[in-house]
Amino acid sequence: MVEQAFLESLMDKAWPALEREDTGEWVLRASGGVTQRANSVWPRNPAGGQEESPGMAQSVRAAAEWYRLRRIPLIFQVFDDSRSAALNAYLDRQRYTRQSATKIMVRGTESLPVDSSGRDVEITDEPSEEWLRVWWAVDGRGGDAELSVAHRILSACPALYALVRDDDGVPAAVGRLALVGGWGGIYSMATSTGHRRRGYGTTVLAALLNAGTHQDLEGFWLLVTEANHGAQRLYSHTGFTDYGSYLYRQAPLRRASSGC
Repeated sequence: MVEQAFLESLMDKAWPALEREDTGEWVLRASGGVTQRANSVWPRNPAGGQEESPGMAQSVRAAAEWYRLRRIPLIFQVFDDSRSAALNAYLDRQRYTRQSATKIMVRGTESLPVDSSGRDVEITDEPSEEWLRVWWAVDGRGGDAELSVAHRILSACPALYALVRDDDGVPAAVGRLALVGGWGGIYSMATSTGHRRRGYGTTVLAALLNAGTHQDLEGFWLLVTEANHGAQRLYSHTGFTDYGSYLYRQAPLRRASSGC
């Protein structure tokens, strides 16, 4: 089984922020506000574990200033394990919100699913314009400027991109396999609204997993929100099992003074 700290490092590399600062304890990441993952603090070495470190408040203040200068809210990506207990307790006292609870799932390279739909899947090593548009229509937040930033994030990591079309040649679903550290990360699984519940996502997933066999990978991981039960069932049926979880903790909004 892959170690938690190693898997966290894979996840960081698979969705790399355009700007980052490593404090030794935490990694501060910013990408113009495009996606929480690329605009959050990764507490790579959370000091103290169960016990709050004397410098935690100072570290949080320094991180808040780093993000304030970039006009981005302070958000922590906090993993659900004992190493993060003290940080979570501190953020609770400071009334940081809890958002986007996400499961981490993993599987090995054996007994990969075989798609029987007969659909052709286009596999490329760069996201095409059609691929980007399908994904962004489902998961994107913003316009062309934000999509351009997202494209830079995607392209900063070696990856394979899958696209499947319907019988009329219209792009129906897409997915991405990030290739880092001898592992493959499933990202950006998206099916357009008019093509859902017709097996296109299953086809894309099977194609990406099987494409990974040509990369000599040790295993696969993926991330799925805890609220997305349909996707969790799909991933469980294709051999993925629960590994861990994380959520985002965002600083509360400060009300401006209404002094006379």
